Amino acid sequence: MKVLVIGGGAREHALCRSLSLDPAVSALYCAPGNAGIADVATLRPVDALDGAAVATLATELAADLVVVGPEAPLVAGVADAVRAAGIPVFGPSAEAAQLEGSKAFAKDVMAAAGVPTARSYVCTTPDEVDEALDAFGAPYVVKDDGLAAGKGVVVTDDLAAARAHALACDRVVIEEYLDGPEVSLFAITDGVTVVPLQPAQDFKRALDGDAGPNTGGMGAYSPLPWADPKLVDEVMELVLQPTVDELRRRGTPFSGLLYAGLAITGRGTRVIEFNARFGDPETQVVLARLRTPLAGVLLNAANGTLDTLPPLVWRDDAAVTVVIASHNYPETPRTGDPIEGLLEVAAEDEPDAYVLHAGTRREGNTVVSAGGRVLSVTATGSDLAQARAKAYKAVARIRLDGSQHRTDIAAKAAEGR
Repeated sequence: MKVLVIGGGAREHALCRSLSLDPAVSALYCAPGNAGIADVATLRPVDALDGAAVATLATELAADLVVVGPEAPLVAGVADAVRAAGIPVFGPSAEAAQLEGSKAFAKDVMAAAGVPTARSYVCTTPDEVDEALDAFGAPYVVKDDGLAAGKGVVVTDDLAAARAHALACDRVVIEEYLDGPEVSLFAITDGVTVVPLQPAQDFKRALDGDAGPNTGGMGAYSPLPWADPKLVDEVMELVLQPTVDELRRRGTPFSGLLYAGLAITGRGTRVIEFNARFGDPETQVVLARLRTPLAGVLLNAANGTLDTLPPLVWRDDAAVTVVIASHNYPETPRTGDPIEGLLEVAAEDEPDAYVLHAGTRREGNTVVSAGGRVLSVTATGSDLAQARAKAYKAVARIRLDGSQHRTDIAAKAAEGR
C-alpha cells in the first residue's frame, strides 16, 4: 500500500512513524513534511491548502490512501479534491470539517443531536458580547468561532481581557465555564460506524501548574488511571455516535477522525469542543499504545468498511509526551536556533523514547527550530511513572537555546492523584 500523509507537524510525524512500522505499507510519502519526518518517509513539496495540487501529487504517486493531517486543509476542502480524483482519503469533507472550523456550527449540531455541552451564546456585536459575559460571569470562556491554530480560546477571570478577545474576533462563542478534569477521546469513523481509540489527557497551559497562556498543547499522557472504566462507552453513547448520526442525517457525513475534547464535571461529561483530525500532542501517546497496524484502519474508514474491522488491540504500557517549545512561545516564538542532542536520544533511548518533530527545518547538516512548538519527546513504560521518567531523561539530552517545556506532564496521574 502506498500512503501519502499531508502536513508537517508532530502529529504527522507520529502518523508517519506508525505507518512506517506497518508491514502493509510499501511506500510512504509526506508533503511537505519536516526534518524529522524525512527519516521515515519520502518528502514531497506541496501547498497543503491547495486541494488540486494535493490530488495531482497523490495521482502522480499512485497513492492507495491519502491521510490529511491538519485542520486547515480539511476546512479548505483538500479531502474533497482527493476524493474527486478517485483516491481513498482519510479526512472529512469541508462541510463536515466545519465541526471544527466553526464552533457555532458545532454547537448547533450538538443541540440537534442532544449532546451534552456547555450553555453558550454566539455573539457578533459588542452589545451581545457584554450581555453574554454578564450572563455567565467569571471565569469567562471566549472562543473565536473560526480556526485559530489552538490560540483562539481565552479562559480568564479578567473581564477586560475576555471582552478584548471577543471584540478582536468577527464572531465568537461565549459559554459557561466547565469545571473538572479534561479528557481527549479520538474516534475513527466512516460516517456510520464509530471506533473509539484510547483516551488521553493533554496540558494546554504554557507553564507548570496549569499557569500561563493557552497553547496548542505542552504534553499529554495515556492511559488515564483515574478515569471511570465506563468513560469510553459513555462518550460513545452520548457524544460520538449521536454526532456522527446527526451529520449523516444532515447530508454531510463525517468520515475521518472525530476528536472530542471533554470536561468531566460534577454534572456529568460535557463536550468542550470537537476537532476534525488527530490532535497534537495526544496523537503521540495514543498511537504509541496502538498495537493494531494503522494503515488498514485508516483505509477501512476511507472506504466505508469499518464495520468489517476486528477490534483494535492496545498495548498494556503507558505513554507520555513532553513538548519542547521555542523561546517566547506562544507569543512571538524565536526560530532559527540549532537543535542539538537528537542523535543522542536516537542512540540511547530508541524505541522506549523518541523525538517527533513539529516546527523544525534542516539547514545543511543542522536541524533548526522553525516554529513555536518544536519537538515532542514521547516515551513508553510499564506505567506512567516509568514512561514519564524516560521522557524527561530524553528531554534532558536535547539542547535548544532559550527553549521551554513543562516539568509536570502526567505528574499527578503518575502519583495516583
